[in-house]
Amino acid sequence: MRAIPVGDHALLVELPDGDAALALHAELLRRRDAGALGPVTDIVPAARTVLVDGVADPARLAAALPTWEIPPTAPEAGDTVTLPVRYTGPDLAEVARHWGVKPDDVAGIHAGTAFRVAFCGFAPGFGYLTGLPERYAVPRRATPRTRVPVGSVALAGPYTGVYPHASPGGWQLIGTTDAVLWDPERAPAALLTPGTRVRFVPLAPEAASGSAG
Repeated sequence: MRAIPVGDHALLVELPDGDAALALHAELLRRRDAGALGPVTDIVPAARTVLVDGVADPARLAAALPTWEIPPTAPEAGDTVTLPVRYTGPDLAEVARHWGVKPDDVAGIHAGTAFRVAFCGFAPGFGYLTGLPERYAVPRRATPRTRVPVGSVALAGPYTGVYPHASPGGWQLIGTTDAVLWDPERAPAALLTPGTRVRFVPLAPEAASGSAG
């Protein structure tokens, strides 16, 4: 663990891997909710870092972090969001080829995986979901698409993501969902937030719905 000062009131904490970043993020949230972090405003996880902003005394927090006992994130911790998906994406056959399976098998493998939101980025409401075994990592497309439809369920490297808006993108598209990933009128606006567990449920091509529970 390494804590790097960012300005006068923030720290960027570097961790060895994504699991450690997720665990530290959860511990920081617990301590902030308990009033133990003072005026901290934002705690933002990334792939292997956590940014802590609004720290009254960054040097003191940096010295204390290595002494903390940080429990690993429990598999059952966090809310669960269920995303019904039509596994009819244009890159389904390409993903199946990388996985060494038939295209019809992709939905079962993907939906049979327990996912968790590791961090958010790229666009408001876009969560980077971990859970797929390393052998199912796939490369990004050699040529990104100029427009990926909203609700597209996609893979890149070790991550799964769902596009909250139509946008350019180079991930491999395996399906679509009608769930609303980003709604400014909702609190929180993002359906997928760091630490949330996610279940994908295969639907028939003509079916459509989205829920959280």
